[in-house]
Amino acid sequence: MERRAVVGGSLLAGLSTMMSPAFADGVSAESASAAAGDLEGVADSIDQLRQTVERQFASVYSEKWQGVSRIRQQQHTWMRSTQKYPDFIEVGLDIWDNIYDWHVVYQQPVNMTRTSDGRYTMVFMYTTLLLRPDQAPDFVGFAFDADSARPRTR
Repeated sequence: MERRAVVGGSLLAGLSTMMSPAFADGVSAESASAAAGDLEGVADSIDQLRQTVERQFASVYSEKWQGVSRIRQQQHTWMRSTQKYPDFIEVGLDIWDNIYDWHVVYQQPVNMTRTSDGRYTMVFMYTTLLLRPDQAPDFVGFAFDADSARPRTR
């Protein structure tokens, strides 16, 4: 059962209960249908308000956390082809900051280190992000594994 059906059904039941004493006093059928029409108008208005709030929340989240969605897109592509999360994804400075802010806002532990060659790393959902300040600020590279970084010899 959807939440919308429960909330909408409860609201209509509550409003009809409030109106029931008037119906018990012998209200005509015409005024009863007018009251039912008013209830439908109220229900439609509430549904429109709910849809507006949901749209605003969805747009705020997608705009605010674009870095998260772009990283997840790369992870999902890699996951579909290899059945596991990638080991590494290279990112630009804006994406790096966006991921860091996401960790802070949602109070997730931030695991940041510096490698022996001086590169900054941060773990995000089983994937290590590698900071690439030399790239465009909104850069998100392709996912890769530690094995794919080594040259193959046969």
